[in-house]
Amino acid sequence: RSRGRKAARMSYDVAITDGPVRAIFDLKGPQAALADWAGDTLPGFPDAPNRRVREDGKTLAHIGPDHWLLIADLTREEALTDALKPADAPPEISIVRVSDVYAWVRITGPDAAHVTATGCPLDLETFPEDGASFTEFFTQKALITRGGHGFEVAIDRSYAPWIAEMLARITP
Repeated sequence: RSRGRKAARMSYDVAITDGPVRAIFDLKGPQAALADWAGDTLPGFPDAPNRRVREDGKTLAHIGPDHWLLIADLTREEALTDALKPADAPPEISIVRVSDVYAWVRITGPDAAHVTATGCPLDLETFPEDGASFTEFFTQKALITRGGHGFEVAIDRSYAPWIAEMLARITP
């Protein structure tokens, strides 16, 4: 017979906030072809997979073979669309605006890695400062980036309330 002890709740030193909606473009194709087409619209390409480069208020994340995400402030979305000309792109590349697909959550503070790790299988202790990788977050596909004093997680907007509930359960 068990004695019915209550489990102790952990307390974490984190802040969880919604991130802003951002301009996001999904870029696919050979790096050289994308660079030729986009010219100086893109920041420099990251020199390794699962890394990102930030320049002039734009982030370029290498998230897979011949696959990048361009992320910028939402106020730049129309100018980037005009510069990238997705509808006119050559057949060897694909440029798709996906800004409205993602919701962002920021997890910051001394315990940010621990809280983020509860929903993510990546080894976040070794995840680099310029890291960017698709993974799972509470069983949903998510983009994880590290920066500042924590992590940002981009998830399908339709799952944002559920992700918020999962985070609230572990950080009451």
